[in-house]
Amino acid sequence: MPNLRSVFNPFHFFRDLRRKDHRPVFGALDIFKYIGPGLLVTVGFIDPGNWAANISTGSEYGYTLLWVVTLSTIMLIILQHNVAHLGIATGLCLSEAASIHIKPAISRPVLYFAVLASVSTSLAEILGAAIALEMLFNVPVRLGAILVTIFVLIMIMTNSYQKIEKWIIGFVSLIGLSFLYEIFLVDVDWVAAGLAWVKPSIPHGSMLLVMSVLGAVVMPHNLFLHSEIIQSRQWNLKDEKIIKKQLKYEFADTLFSMIIGWAINSAMIILAATTFFNNIKVTELQQAESLLRPLLGNNASVVFALALLFSGVASSITSAMAGGSIVSGISGEPYDIKDNHTRWGVLISLVGALLIIFFIGDPFKGLILSQVFLSIQLPFTVAIQVYLTSSKKVMGKYANGSVLKIILLIIAAFVTYLNFRLLLSLVFD
Repeated sequence: MPNLRSVFNPFHFFRDLRRKDHRPVFGALDIFKYIGPGLLVTVGFIDPGNWAANISTGSEYGYTLLWVVTLSTIMLIILQHNVAHLGIATGLCLSEAASIHIKPAISRPVLYFAVLASVSTSLAEILGAAIALEMLFNVPVRLGAILVTIFVLIMIMTNSYQKIEKWIIGFVSLIGLSFLYEIFLVDVDWVAAGLAWVKPSIPHGSMLLVMSVLGAVVMPHNLFLHSEIIQSRQWNLKDEKIIKKQLKYEFADTLFSMIIGWAINSAMIILAATTFFNNIKVTELQQAESLLRPLLGNNASVVFALALLFSGVASSITSAMAGGSIVSGISGEPYDIKDNHTRWGVLISLVGALLIIFFIGDPFKGLILSQVFLSIQLPFTVAIQVYLTSSKKVMGKYANGSVLKIILLIIAAFVTYLNFRLLLSLVFD
C-alpha cells in the first residue's frame, strides 16, 4: 500500500504505484485522461513575456519572424517529449536526475542558474498580470504585482496539483478563445503569413527579438516542470507495453498542447503585424491595448486585457511550480508543496521576481529582456537533459537512440549559435 504521505501527494502516490503490480486498462478514450501536463507547459509559453516579444515582433517586422515560432515549436515538441520520457522511465524530474547522476560541481551551477531562470520567468508573468490589472481597473503596476503574487501563492499553497491543472486548462482555453476572437476582427494576408511561417529570415537589428521569441517559446523552467508533472499520470512501469502506452499518450498530449501554443503565439504576431506594422511601433503592452480600442473596437481591447490577466496568473503558477521542482530536486526530493524545499523554491521564484519588479523602470523592456535571459540559460539545461536521457545508466533501454541524440545535439548547437549571434549584435550593432 502507498504510505500515508503518498496519499496526500499525487507525485509520491503514483511513484509508489510503480512499485506494485498495478496494470491499468487502456481504453480508446483513455488518451483524454492524459491531456493536462502538456497544457501546463503550453501556458508557460503563452505568458506575458511572449506577449511582449510577439507584439513587438509583429509591430516592427510584420509577418517576417513567424518562422521563429514554427521552428521554436518544433524544437519544443522534441525537447518536451524527451524530458517527459525521462520522468516516465526513471520516476525522477530533471532536477532530481541531475543531482543524483551528475557531479555537484557541474549540476549545482546549472540548477542554480535554472532557479534564476524561474525567477526571470515569474518576473514576466507577474508583471504581465499586473499590467492587465492596470488596463482593466487602473491599479498601479507595483500594487498589482503584489496582489497577483499573493493570489498565486494562495493558489499553490492551498490547491492540489489536480485542481491547479483544471484551473490552468480553463485559463488556456480562455486565452485561446480570446485570440481567436481578436484574429477574426482584422484583415490578415494569409498568403504572406503562410510564407513567413516556413521561410527563415533575420532582418538587420532583429536578433534581440529573435532571441526573445525563442526564449519565450522554448523555456528552461518548462523542461524541469514537464519532467515532474508527467509523473502524475504514472502507473506501474515494469511492463514494457505499459511504458510504450505511457510514452504514446504523453507524446499525443505534448503534440496537441504545443500546436495550441504555436497557434496562439502565431496569432499574437499576426494580430500585431496586421494592426501596427508600418503604422505604429509598439513599445509597451498598455499602448497596444489602447491602440486596439479605436482600431478594433472597445470589446477587442477588453478581451486583450482579460486574456493577458488570465495568461499572467496561469503562467505565474507554472513558473512557481517549476521553481519548487528545481529546488526540491537539488535536495534529491520530488515536488511536494507540503515540503519546505518545495516551498522555498516557490517563494524564491515569486518573491524574488516581485522584488525585481520594484526596480524596473521600463516594464515592457523588462519583459523582453527576461525572455532573452531564458534563451541564454537554455543551452545549459538542454545540455544536462541530453546527457541524462542519452545515458543507459540513467535510462536503461529507454536511453536516446543515435538519431534522437544527434537531433538533440543539433538543437543545443543551434540555440548556442543564436546566443552567440545575440552577443555579437549587442556588442557591434
